[in-house]
Amino acid sequence: MMTGKPRRAAATGPRGQGEGAAPTGKPRRVVVTSPRTAAARRPRHPLTREIDEQTRLGEVYMGSLVRTQFRLALFVCSLLACVVGGLPLLFLLAPELRAAELFGLPLPWVVLAGLIYPALVVGAWLYVRQAERNERDFADLVERR
Repeated sequence: MMTGKPRRAAATGPRGQGEGAAPTGKPRRVVVTSPRTAAARRPRHPLTREIDEQTRLGEVYMGSLVRTQFRLALFVCSLLACVVGGLPLLFLLAPELRAAELFGLPLPWVVLAGLIYPALVVGAWLYVRQAERNERDFADLVERR
């Protein structure tokens, strides 16, 4: 026993085409798509996941950050060594500077006790500022991908 709507028989057109045939006798267009269009695409993982999971790509990115920070540290330490190591050499090669006085104190003492420490603080501040900039650039690079 059938319930619901009765089935209609397929009507045929002038050349035997089915119901979808156009009245002019041309067949109806059919859209053919790839079966892969409906397939789920492989999700792209964010680069932070690559870094967290310590994959090869994550290692490459972290290695670049570490190298950048290491170059900055080497530059700052080299500059510090040249300045601090160069002062005794300067006073050795220029004896008149050893004999000079500033505020009643020998110039070498004033430079070593009073001027080096503020210079070290400024150098440390500049180092931290540049290191944070390197990290910010790295974070931008990771988020852009």
